[in-house]
Amino acid sequence: MTIPKRLFDFYLDSSIHVALSCYALVRMTQHMFQIEDSQHMPNFAFFGTIVGYNFVKYDALARTKKINMGSHLIAIAVLSFIAFIGAAISFYKLERITQVVSIAFLALTLLYTLPFFPNTRNARNWTGIKIYIVSLCWVGVTLMLPVLDSGINLTSDFYWKCLQRFLLLFVLITIFEIIDLKNDDPNLQTVPQKMGVKRTKIIGIILLIIFYFLEFLKLKIEISQLIVNVVLVITLALFLWFANENRSKYYTSFWAESIPIFWFLVVLFVDRI
Repeated sequence: MTIPKRLFDFYLDSSIHVALSCYALVRMTQHMFQIEDSQHMPNFAFFGTIVGYNFVKYDALARTKKINMGSHLIAIAVLSFIAFIGAAISFYKLERITQVVSIAFLALTLLYTLPFFPNTRNARNWTGIKIYIVSLCWVGVTLMLPVLDSGINLTSDFYWKCLQRFLLLFVLITIFEIIDLKNDDPNLQTVPQKMGVKRTKIIGIILLIIFYFLEFLKLKIEISQLIVNVVLVITLALFLWFANENRSKYYTSFWAESIPIFWFLVVLFVDRI
């Protein structure tokens, strides 16, 4: 394996890329609600995502001793520890209400990962619920926390944005579920397992259309955001439509995960025009 490929795989396996996606969504929220460009909330989301995702991915394997702590995993563990320190420092700078709510989402993440009750599986393996927990956690971290931390008044725009963000993340996760269809336990009852791949794609397209038209329910409609959302919807719809079980892992772990980053970059580009 070449050094560039090893570095790229480490970048993906250590959750840096997904953390950048989370960071981009927080910055999108700051942009949408015209929140002061403070870095402690985006940094908390970035570092916290690295810690949370690596915990979710590797905790169960480590506890069951199904993985050996080679140099690759040791490096991920060291990075996660550094990220934990970064998340703790950023957490300290958050408002008290934001800290309380973030702890609630941490508890939900732990519920998702750890079996708290004897003879039961963790929430990650509860039938049909995985996609809703993940989507809710992402809405909480990338939208609810930044808005709460800013102290701005919660208008109807906030609730419409929460619904939009949930739909966006729901569709994005269905791409992962389609790609993982061959490997997922049938008892998980993921959306494509229950509905079939074709129906899942059609439902996803419908949800993206709803996502787009919810923008018109805002108190203040911005033409630039409507243009940006068209680009987002088309991009995500194409990724969803061409997803299949035979796609490379990079289709989701890099390209699909890049969509929130791409969305934010498009916003920056449009703002400069």
